[in-house]
Amino acid sequence: MVRKRKIIVYIATSADGFIARSDGAVDWLERPSPRGNYGMGTFYKSIDTILWGRKTCDMALDFQNKGVPGSNFDTKVKNYVFTRSPPPSAAPTGVEFLNEPIKTFATRLRTEKGKNIWIMGGAGIIASFLDEDEIDEFIIHVIPTFIGEGIPLIAPRHRTVPLLISA
Repeated sequence: MVRKRKIIVYIATSADGFIARSDGAVDWLERPSPRGNYGMGTFYKSIDTILWGRKTCDMALDFQNKGVPGSNFDTKVKNYVFTRSPPPSAAPTGVEFLNEPIKTFATRLRTEKGKNIWIMGGAGIIASFLDEDEIDEFIIHVIPTFIGEGIPLIAPRHRTVPLLISA
């Protein structure tokens, strides 16, 4: 029996529910990591595909241009960037830009052999996948810091999504 690949949002939020400041800054995440680094190593071994929103991808490219350590795209996993605008003339190695309906893409991706799929962010792509009922799991690490305003975990829309909480 083939195991269904799960699409998982694995993300940190501030205590007031933001994934970044309004300008995209995540300086509030720069703090000592707890033992096990929130389980990131174990989680990363469980995935082989990362889904990016265009703004999050552009921010990662900006980090790379500034020489921020660890900001390069991992070429050992598939990286897909959802975008409504044309991709840069030279896409980074291992990155595919696409403009495909979420449901079509998710259905196709789930039928391919592989590990789980990580939605890196941001709020727009999370909302789009949520609205298409294509998120299987949220793993949210709440950082005990209030930042006051910023980019919410999910782009605002009128929706009610019941959740099952497990510890």
